[in-house]
Amino acid sequence: MSKQWSYQMVEIKPDVWGRVKPNVIQDQINKLGMQGWELVSVVSHGLALPMFAFFKREA
Repeated sequence: MSKQWSYQMVEIKPDVWGRVKPNVIQDQINKLGMQGWELVSVVSHGLALPMFAFFKREA
């Protein structure tokens, strides 16, 4: 039997100067990791634009 997965996408918004602080990203990743979510991918479309982090966990 194949595994079933749940997915979650998190938007990480930059501050008014277009920066994202590494500790903000780390905190969000760790929080979801403690809930059983595994980081799969991070997508960025350029400076001053939000990044999207994709997570999965077994359903």
